[in-house]
Amino acid sequence: MHYVCPLCKTENKIDHDFRIAEYICRSCSNIIDIQKNTSTKVVKKPIESVVLNVGQQGMIDNVEYTVTGIVIRKYGNSIFWREYYLKDKKGEDAFLSESDGHWVLLHPINKLDIKRKSWNSIILEFGMRSFRKYETTECHIHAAAGFFEDRLDLGLSTYKEYVNGTRMISEEKTKDTAQFFFGQHISKYKIKKAFNIPNLPNYSGIGIVQPFYINFSQTLNIMAVTALLISLIQLYVVVTRTNKTVFNQEINFTDVRDKEMVSKSFSLSGGSAPLNVEVYSNVDNSWANVGLGLVNEKTNEVVFASKDIEQYHGYEDGESWSEGRQQETFNFCGVAPGKYHFIISAEKQESPQSVATAYYATPDGSLTLSRDNYGTINVTNNNTRETTAFGDSKLIRQDTISSLGQFVHQTLGKADIDSLLNINQGSGTTVATMYDNTSVKIKAEWLPVSFRNFVMILLLMIVLVISIWFGKRLFERSKWFNSSNSPYTYS
Repeated sequence: MHYVCPLCKTENKIDHDFRIAEYICRSCSNIIDIQKNTSTKVVKKPIESVVLNVGQQGMIDNVEYTVTGIVIRKYGNSIFWREYYLKDKKGEDAFLSESDGHWVLLHPINKLDIKRKSWNSIILEFGMRSFRKYETTECHIHAAAGFFEDRLDLGLSTYKEYVNGTRMISEEKTKDTAQFFFGQHISKYKIKKAFNIPNLPNYSGIGIVQPFYINFSQTLNIMAVTALLISLIQLYVVVTRTNKTVFNQEINFTDVRDKEMVSKSFSLSGGSAPLNVEVYSNVDNSWANVGLGLVNEKTNEVVFASKDIEQYHGYEDGESWSEGRQQETFNFCGVAPGKYHFIISAEKQESPQSVATAYYATPDGSLTLSRDNYGTINVTNNNTRETTAFGDSKLIRQDTISSLGQFVHQTLGKADIDSLLNINQGSGTTVATMYDNTSVKIKAEWLPVSFRNFVMILLLMIVLVISIWFGKRLFERSKWFNSSNSPYTYS
């Protein structure tokens, strides 16, 4: 279909056959009346952020459309939006409206299908949905191009927009007609792909039917299905889990001195779970150390762990003290089912050489020194009952700060403390009676499946869903901020 402009003789054609009332010459921009073949008015060419051309074709939702016309509408002094008139192969109309980078695909609807509660109601009902009035806008045609079935009304038009989520009803009123359109948000990337456009206007602000960045309903369904699957997996792991002691043995320190011991193999069946290890040694004012390597016999992967066992006690300043204990526990986390064995190493604190006991008291009985089997010197002020233990006599001489240290210096002067003690020296003791921890007991138990990670994952999923819900609420409030009919209250 083509027409020759009667003024500038430029050929205007489009690859589509439909009845037109007028067209705008692509060269001289005159509106040409088809019946009279004369110009009725000159309009501006649409150039402000126009990305489609008259005659351009594109596929939207498996429907091929041809752009038959372009209209730029102006509101106030500086607000523009673009309307692209589309025709499919059956001659059905559709419209693409773009404002600030936000796109809406509209189709004309029969006004008889729309229900209004009252003549001034802000709620319309269409297709079992309620649409709330967003705003009323008065505008006029600023620029235009293309072919049109109806004559363009260049006078003032009134647009009323009613919104429900990503859908809208647009009511257009001119001096002579009133039309209704049903529209839905359409992604600019879908437009870009449909018409093979290299660049599109960037988003600015929030469109009145723009969807939230995340589909909340879809996210909720995904999270629900994921939570169900995780729960079923956790249930399977718990049901198939076998809790048992897999290793229990007493190891002599002499058997692993300067070497390692390989334990018997043991099997773990069921889901992954922590392997708890308990070690015990009869330490007394000494320490022991146990090293364990857990070997996966299928993959030869080795996980190492080491644990110190310590216990110390004594008497100081009239009070007894103790620290440490003879039993310690630790875990190999997340041990998978399979066949394993331990590589065991252990050592203990070597006993010191035998030291003779000794005792000394000053003539007036105010100060007492005593050396025990370990070589520790206990100093007691008998006037105040204050007692302090020192590792050797040198440490006593170095203590010039504490009250007991000052009392020792005042009472003994520069006398040799070791010589005083050796005067009343007793017999030594044997090493065997000092450190009696000759072995270490190792017990390994595969613990019940932990629910900690399961609960944490579910809680994180719940927090994520709640966060998205609140984000969506804030997004909707922002969308309606500029509307005089907002369902939200703003402080």
